[in-house]
Amino acid sequence: MIGSRASAAVATGPDASAAVTTDTADASGRTTLLVADDDEVTRSGLRTLLALQPGIAVVGEAADGIEAVERARQLRPDVVLMDVRMPRRNGIEATRQLLAGPADPPKVVVITTFENDDYVTAALSAGASGFVLKRLPVPKIAEAVRVVAAGEAILFPAALRRMVTARPLGSAEALPQAALTGREEEVLRLMATGRSNPDIAESCRVSLETVKTHVGNVLTKLGAQNRTHAVVIAYETGLVVPRGTG
Repeated sequence: MIGSRASAAVATGPDASAAVTTDTADASGRTTLLVADDDEVTRSGLRTLLALQPGIAVVGEAADGIEAVERARQLRPDVVLMDVRMPRRNGIEATRQLLAGPADPPKVVVITTFENDDYVTAALSAGASGFVLKRLPVPKIAEAVRVVAAGEAILFPAALRRMVTARPLGSAEALPQAALTGREEEVLRLMATGRSNPDIAESCRVSLETVKTHVGNVLTKLGAQNRTHAVVIAYETGLVVPRGTG
């Protein structure tokens, strides 16, 4: 539940990270966020600016992957905004370790400079719920954090298509023994275009609960950790082919 796990008031001063406590949950219902980035200027800027966004409570920060995992387990934020290229432990390994940990881990949003960063695909496969670009306006990054905390995925289909275009694409038959029904395959294709569950429900003319059931079945059959991971599998196996690749 958004805002129910992390504890702390928003801290935006120089000692913000140290000022956070773990005694009481954020009572306002805001999405609680941990910012992980090895560049101090970037990290400080994101922390300060995101704390000013509606519905966001920044509860801590981390300078590398090891610290990100430690701080996330201590503070239990709803979302970790995870840089990919960090010292000691990169964002991919940090994401994998964090999501393989105790029950009810936070959502992870990868933040990166480059759309075609191979690390991004690896991070999504490790269980991240999506990615955003550092050049996006802060309100857009904040919206991504809120959407992921609410259980949706953040995909930028054009960017994702560009990332997988350079990767060998298989055929639909290469899909790992998924045995998807026709409707489940349709839902997966719509997921791959960045559609939300309500959008899919409207497109397929079924109820939202039916869509949630189909999405759950797709994740189970693909062995995907989340819907983003399912979309990566769909692209990489060729079930969904990037535009312009034939």
